[in-house]
Amino acid sequence: MAAVLNPSRQLNHLRWPEFAHMNSYWDPVQNVEVVRILAGEYYATHRHEMITTVLGSCISVCVRDRVANIGGMNHFMLPVEREGRESSGPHGLSADAAYGGYAMERLVNCILKYGGGRREHLEIKIFGGGRIMNNMADIGLQNINFIRAYLRTEGLNMTAEDVGGDFPRRMAYFPITGKVLLKKLRNIRNETIIQQETAYLADLRRQATQGGEVELFGDFNHGRR
Repeated sequence: MAAVLNPSRQLNHLRWPEFAHMNSYWDPVQNVEVVRILAGEYYATHRHEMITTVLGSCISVCVRDRVANIGGMNHFMLPVEREGRESSGPHGLSADAAYGGYAMERLVNCILKYGGGRREHLEIKIFGGGRIMNNMADIGLQNINFIRAYLRTEGLNMTAEDVGGDFPRRMAYFPITGKVLLKKLRNIRNETIIQQETAYLADLRRQATQGGEVELFGDFNHGRR
């Protein structure tokens, strides 16, 4: 009987250079390699992969070049860009990618670079922006307003959105096809996500006044549901 190759092997050498450091795992249900991104990260690919994340008040924007069949997704925490300082986080990724303007610029420019530079070919989908931290300003709504205004200003075509509400979301994106899998996490470990976002927001604010690196979100104890 012939040996079966282990599908969980990481084919990092096939990735674009800026994403060679990203970890992945094999999903036997979807039969695909999965890259999980955290706040302040983005990922783009020309391969058949799935990008996944969990969103509370954060926003993820899925961008796909429907002609070149490449795409990617980001995950940002705040809409407002900071000025005057550039700091590097893990893997050399600037912590500024936690802010909407930087996160969009990096993802869109990456896809345009590898897809041939035709903005009219871009397909945009946005997710997240929940109101999950009741005792704080509605960061989710600020993020939603930001990304809608950004897309209008840049003349980018939004084809789908699932934003707002008072619950986190688990989502997965298939950049080659544009397919999205979305699950609204109603009362499922919401406190864990709230604690993570609250701590991360405090780190961002402290960094803005004191300098230094931001520690990105840790694992949300993701398990398949």
